[in-house]
Amino acid sequence: MTLHIDVRGAGPDIVLLHGWGLHGGVWGSWLDGLARVARLHVVDLPGHGYSPWPPGVATLETLAQNVAAVVPKGSLLLGWSLGGLLALEIARQRAADPAGLILIGTTPRFVAGPDWPHGMADSLLRDFGERLRTDHARTVRYFLALQTLGDEHQQQTLRDLLDALDARPPPAQEALACGIEILGQADLRAAAAAIRIPALVIAGERDRLTPPEAGAALARTLPAASFRLIRRAAHAPFLSHAAEVLGAVEHFVTARSPVMTRAHA
Repeated sequence: MTLHIDVRGAGPDIVLLHGWGLHGGVWGSWLDGLARVARLHVVDLPGHGYSPWPPGVATLETLAQNVAAVVPKGSLLLGWSLGGLLALEIARQRAADPAGLILIGTTPRFVAGPDWPHGMADSLLRDFGERLRTDHARTVRYFLALQTLGDEHQQQTLRDLLDALDARPPPAQEALACGIEILGQADLRAAAAAIRIPALVIAGERDRLTPPEAGAALARTLPAASFRLIRRAAHAPFLSHAAEVLGAVEHFVTARSPVMTRAHA
């Protein structure tokens, strides 16, 4: 299938994968700086923004297969939230093909469990599923509000998310339902231990959806990962603390540019 992708900048390839219910326009102006050191492929995930929803997609594995088809060989994957889970799954499927991972607000398991306290209660996620069936537009907005709780720039960050949401067509209901199902079922903790490419995990100190403890645990599990905590940020630090996130991402990218250049040769 064909996905909508905005390509900008010059340098090593970075594919950006956004979170649930949004689209590639969510990333904000910090991409202007990143485009000075990399060629960005800003994707609308299937059923989001300008990308159609493909038939037959029902799992993280099949969703990742659809997205992987547009990922240039040897590129970095930059994923946020559900997009970070997708980036992990693509790396699992394609082994050493991606040059690296940048994971923002990402957890290998979204829901909490007896051996995983760093997640959302399963009952709360099921409630989102019920809300989707009756009023999916309001449910998406409620989910965005949860993403900003605790952030020192909460009101502005929520305005930025809502403005982005309204800038493109609303997500397909099938895509939203599939995303909720994936968040409820996916568990990549064991798989992460075998993903040996370089990785940078970025977490907001006040993130209520993917707690920083989840990001720290993910960074410890990935064999070649580093961890960056963004103080006083919640789930969307690339909006609320754009300069700090840009600095961390630029450093990670430029440190690996020679390796990525060889991968393209």
